[in-house]
Amino acid sequence: MGLLIGVGNTKPTFAYDYYYGIEWDKTVSNPIPTRVGKDELHKSLPVQSLMRRCVLRDNGTVNYYLHANDSSKRDNGAAANLKGADGQFMVELPDAYMRFEMDGNKCRALMSDRPLPGFIKWRKDYVSADEACVQRSTTTLCAVVNNDADYRGGTNNAAYDTTDHTLLGRPATGISLTNFRAYARKRGSVSWNCNLYQTHRKLWWFFAIEYCNFNSQAAFNAALTADGFHQGGLGAGVTTLASGAWNTWNAYNPFIPCGHTLSLGNHTGVVPYEMPAGYGSALTVDVPSYRGVTNPFGHIWKWTDGCLCNIQSDADGGLSEFYVCDNPESFASTIGSDYQLRGNLPRKEGYVKALILGEHGEIMPLEVGAGTTTYFCDYFYTNIPASGSSTRGVLFGGYASAGANAGFVSAYTNDAPSSTNALIGSRLCFYPIEAAA
Repeated sequence: MGLLIGVGNTKPTFAYDYYYGIEWDKTVSNPIPTRVGKDELHKSLPVQSLMRRCVLRDNGTVNYYLHANDSSKRDNGAAANLKGADGQFMVELPDAYMRFEMDGNKCRALMSDRPLPGFIKWRKDYVSADEACVQRSTTTLCAVVNNDADYRGGTNNAAYDTTDHTLLGRPATGISLTNFRAYARKRGSVSWNCNLYQTHRKLWWFFAIEYCNFNSQAAFNAALTADGFHQGGLGAGVTTLASGAWNTWNAYNPFIPCGHTLSLGNHTGVVPYEMPAGYGSALTVDVPSYRGVTNPFGHIWKWTDGCLCNIQSDADGGLSEFYVCDNPESFASTIGSDYQLRGNLPRKEGYVKALILGEHGEIMPLEVGAGTTTYFCDYFYTNIPASGSSTRGVLFGGYASAGANAGFVSAYTNDAPSSTNALIGSRLCFYPIEAAA
């Protein structure tokens, strides 16, 4: 192992001056780690503070940025067009330089806004501000706020249009990972993708380091600590529906309209949504947005590309292998040579106790056995085939009736990439492909 710059009296002055992060003991159940690095950077958050909503053209250039406090406007105060004509409604995630360390039971996640010794670069990319829509006439994945029937969400049931469970203006579901990938590529290049594992992983570490909390469902608290740090989590999110009532009302289709958190702009917060009368009982859910990314967990599961699992039966290897592909040009629904084995997953489901981590900061579980408020607080779902092996995709985040099982690192590995369901959607991502040297 290389130089540990997270602790001790020998850390280089330059590196210490320009990184911030968190440290935790993997044997301790407390989900609140310890801040390490430069305190001033934990207050100014030089990486996270560069996240901002924008309208992105299909060629990957920003048409315009949106107002910091109101995403219905451009940054110059003029009205924004989020219906698709000007581009896709996205959040820009800046370059980040990351380092993950494991030293006995101690683990560290460190970040900087500049290159430092031993840090790896996570390049600037874009993720949809809302869960993704589909333009039905062209089967193209979109990030828009548009109530037109051509962008009808959910499973595209037109019979719902005039009801209080309308799918107009809602994200699309009932689509396989394979098709989500294909629909995203219709934007013109392999840089366009559905929800990306590397992007979701990036968002998680941005959040975990900023809030110094592994419990993403901890109560939202807009106030800073006495030391000037962010605290708390994003609240329960859209996870508290009764499953039976949701099914009876709209057959597990999505219901939070795209654009519901426009009023937050680039800020983190929650916006209440009162469930319609047809749901059957009075309920208000708080829709979370992390620095412009709405519903990073909850509401609907998100199909996530760039990772696959090989789940073997007990008699045929007895392993649950987690593979990652960092090159969108090689994404597939089967595990090919460009997919790298990053670790072995637990063979049973349960609350996440430890992450695979490694040099890339993998957010899939290494061990389960935690609880709703201990260790990483989120639930891991899996099952083992009776014979042979099975290629599974990964769903992240949980769904509207998942309750405490949901969260940033809640993952579901039971479905093949061809599977569809009314409560499974995705996001739209743009990850620029670097030209070969």
